[in-house]
Amino acid sequence: MSAIKLDGRDVKILSILSREGRISKTALAERVALSATPCWERLKRLEKAGLITGYHADIALKKLAPHVAVFVLAELDNHRAEAFQTFERAIDRHEEIVGCWALGGGFDYLLHVIAADIDSYQRLIDALLGEGIGLARYFTYIVTKPVKTGAPPPFATLLGEMAKD
Repeated sequence: MSAIKLDGRDVKILSILSREGRISKTALAERVALSATPCWERLKRLEKAGLITGYHADIALKKLAPHVAVFVLAELDNHRAEAFQTFERAIDRHEEIVGCWALGGGFDYLLHVIAADIDSYQRLIDALLGEGIGLARYFTYIVTKPVKTGAPPPFATLLGEMAKD
């Protein structure tokens, strides 16, 4: 897919949606100084280009049910392409793993796990170790309190001059 050309209004649409995903189309159009139809066309173009990958709600899990958030640094025992693919396919099968990033410079992956409790987390790790997916070592870091979470940084930080158009 070729790169999509963005202008300042596109960037503003993305910025607003990253923080206010439930904003009405009419309100979005007003905020970016467009009428509804051109704004809707831009939104559809951004979705089709894959820049908008979904809409979601941030749920206050603490109010919903007891849980534990855990970050795990993982190291594989083999660094061939098929070993990474095997590990990634296995990770995708576990819903408790809500985020997984491949890393450079030391460890191979960072996993974000949300589990009901420490026992549930340990059962997940035991299952991963039992699946024979090449997990050589892992380091567990339990979240004691969230300090900051949220939307991406201001797009001007990422896009530089393009955000000013």
